[in-house]
Amino acid sequence: MSKKYIAEIVPLNSEVIGTKAHGKAVFIEEGDHLNIKIDMFDTPANMQHWEHFHGFPNGEIAQIATKEQDVNHDGFVDLPETEAVSGTTMVPFDNAPHHMHIPSDNYPISDDKGYFSYEINVPLNELQKKFKEVFGTDDLELDKRVIYVHGVPQDFKLPDTVAGEVGCYDTHVTLPIAVGKIVEVNEC
Repeated sequence: MSKKYIAEIVPLNSEVIGTKAHGKAVFIEEGDHLNIKIDMFDTPANMQHWEHFHGFPNGEIAQIATKEQDVNHDGFVDLPETEAVSGTTMVPFDNAPHHMHIPSDNYPISDDKGYFSYEINVPLNELQKKFKEVFGTDDLELDKRVIYVHGVPQDFKLPDTVAGEVGCYDTHVTLPIAVGKIVEVNEC
């Protein structure tokens, strides 16, 4: 029996970055695979965009961040500011989600119109094994997670108050530009 989840992805930080990134993600658990398909529109063009699902390891239901999470009032909701409502970064949507290697250069690249499509078929048992190793459970609980898409161009002026460096990647890479709540879909 398969399970299907979707996320309607809406803009975040659009007022300050000048693009209204939006799209849709579809997750289908079928047998021993998880198929992930994400289509994004109006992202900053011609650049790589990190994308992940975020959540709480204790099973609390994650919510999407809004401008209300801008606790330092600098006009930007940065990665650390999302954590209170969305939890931590969990699984990347890169070339190998089951490896759960967050900082990398293996994410989708938008075209000159800001569009990209990402699709991958992930070995579910490998992802669950790695998820258990990192978070203590093999239950992905997708219906308790949110998806984030990140990234603005390196020449975009960000205030010094924007935080969220990950390894050698700066806040231009990690700034959230879109977010969506993952919900289970019951189909007849």
